[in-house]
Amino acid sequence: MFILSAGGRLARRRKPGALARRFVAAALPAAFFTSHAAAQDAASHVPVIKVLGHYDNGVGTSDAASQGTVTAGLIASRPALRPGELLEFVPGVIVTQHSGDGKANQYFLRGFNLDHGTDFATYVDGMPVNMRTHAHGQGYTDLNFLIPELVGRINYKKGPYYADEGDFASAGAARMELADRLDASMAALTAGAHQYRRALVAGAMPQGGGNLLYALELAHNDGPWQLPEAFHKWSGVLRYSAASGADRFSVTAMGYRAGWRATSQIPLRAVQSGQLDAFGTLDPSDAGHTSRYSLSAQWKRRGPDTAWQASAYVVRSDLTLYNNFTWFLDDPQAGDQFLQRERRTMTGFDASHTWHGRVGERASSTTVGVQGRFDRIGPLVLAATADQQLLRSYARSRVDEASAALWLQNTLQWTPWLRSIAGLRHDRYRFDVASSIAANSGVANDHVSSPKLSLVLGPWAATELFVNHGAGFHSNDARGTTAHVAPREGTPVDPVTPLVKTRGSEIGLRSEIVKGLQSSLALWRLRSGSELVFSGDAGDTSASRASRRHGIEWNNHYIAAPWLLFDLDLAYSRARYLGDDPAGAHVPGAVERVASFGATVDDVGPGGRWSGAFQLRYFGPRPLVEDNSVRSSATALAYLRAGYRIDRDWHLSVDVFNLFDRRGNDIEYYYASRLPGEAPGGVEDIHFHPGEPRTARLTLRLAF
Repeated sequence: MFILSAGGRLARRRKPGALARRFVAAALPAAFFTSHAAAQDAASHVPVIKVLGHYDNGVGTSDAASQGTVTAGLIASRPALRPGELLEFVPGVIVTQHSGDGKANQYFLRGFNLDHGTDFATYVDGMPVNMRTHAHGQGYTDLNFLIPELVGRINYKKGPYYADEGDFASAGAARMELADRLDASMAALTAGAHQYRRALVAGAMPQGGGNLLYALELAHNDGPWQLPEAFHKWSGVLRYSAASGADRFSVTAMGYRAGWRATSQIPLRAVQSGQLDAFGTLDPSDAGHTSRYSLSAQWKRRGPDTAWQASAYVVRSDLTLYNNFTWFLDDPQAGDQFLQRERRTMTGFDASHTWHGRVGERASSTTVGVQGRFDRIGPLVLAATADQQLLRSYARSRVDEASAALWLQNTLQWTPWLRSIAGLRHDRYRFDVASSIAANSGVANDHVSSPKLSLVLGPWAATELFVNHGAGFHSNDARGTTAHVAPREGTPVDPVTPLVKTRGSEIGLRSEIVKGLQSSLALWRLRSGSELVFSGDAGDTSASRASRRHGIEWNNHYIAAPWLLFDLDLAYSRARYLGDDPAGAHVPGAVERVASFGATVDDVGPGGRWSGAFQLRYFGPRPLVEDNSVRSSATALAYLRAGYRIDRDWHLSVDVFNLFDRRGNDIEYYYASRLPGEAPGGVEDIHFHPGEPRTARLTLRLAF
């Protein structure tokens, strides 16, 4: 099994011995992880219990009950159907797909249908993944370039309570850190149903006083679709890291390219009538291709009373999508396929300085940070197509979007049982749009200040309490901030607010009073000034009402034995529009109930050669229209990983997805579409993208 050691290294841990042999199961190396920081109750002197598990969320390690760290052990132990499912390691997050696997996934959390990423900020090695003013969706978060085996840990936060988090972070944020080195170089081959093939080689070597890590991944998948998806990609990483005295730095180059044919959501009526198979498509020319290349650098220095941290990055990406979601509703002759295309260069930096000291007799630390980002995007294209042939252009734009942020945060230990974290953040944005529609060109500016305050009480009896409050925001598509004409309809529209404010609060509890159990409970609420969203499919921005969400989350991680670990995460959310409207108050697509259960075993059976992981994920029903008269179905999926260590170097594993072969849908929407022969105006119907049936993948891995 693997643990994450200091410096991000993936290191091998000894098997637990005879006790493990009482339980035999199946799966690849599971992991039990870094120890939680040991704290002492200053009032009652009850020692905090050290709990080793998949999450480094011990008492004294965070500023909120809903903040924590996913260790490398969980990432190594649990199978993932797609790279984007790494975000499902964050408790309460659901990851789905409504079209081709080369697109960004669909995400859900805390009463949000996050679409492709709006209101959840994601970073990899210090680089933001969310794309502003994107051709297909605001905050577009495509993680297909990521190689899961290289992710050392995931630091996550929920809610707008953190001064260092800005755009898209109202529901939460996840920062994925790449490992600096591996315990051993590896080569792996994976084969599965539907022509799934994957090859990976990764390793590290000493170089120039530091460490050089490399990885190359090749993959192909047709999926269960009647029209083979032919998804193919390559990903590569080259990373150099070194430490010298108090300094540590890394430089990372990443590359990714992919192409696919897309089977998107389809109308339920077509399947019920027998006109279409659930895995069929109504427009076989839907497709896409994308690429992403990046160079990033990180530097850290720690002194006796100070700490510096800085990162910088440049990303070059492009995307071309052909989609048809309504078929013949708008154009009865040629059909409704449309093209979305963009190319961008994104540059940015993030730097902070921390002073540790005292205010009188009280320990204190103060951090000042500055962040900047510039996106040069263009051309941004929205056009009508048929069989990927251009029919007419709706809009063509070039956008320069710049932002700068200054933030300040102070942590003060008032008493041995009371700590405060106060912060203030100020963001300023500039949007410069040059559109083929003259009325939509222009410049817009906006700024927002976001105060934050958290109180941490305890620990008492290995239990601590949290009170969190903060303001946040998300940016809207730059094109919407200067728009006066709808690109497709040609009708007048009003520009949207560039930055939409949010405000949230949370009361939480974390406890390790039960031996081996780490448990946290959070009650939260979040208010958004508007559900303003730019629709890449339509090419304009629609403004809906302000909204309010609240919910409860309960996360549990239990070490039953050195070789047996359980995870149980439950979440409930309620989302409603504010104000009276005859249409209703429900927010369409808002997730309500989420549950996840996992069990991991390691080094069991004769010779301690077996390991295993089981994961069950429940995605509850959701309102699809404002009056709640149409609701989605629920989906429950189980994954299984079974692994056998052949000898010191060779390992064999099998992953089974949708273990019980349950029929369920990845995503459901309710809107009007038109099939051949139907009346003008189309039919309001549920449109769904089915989840994949039971499928297995076999992996043979060599360590060298």
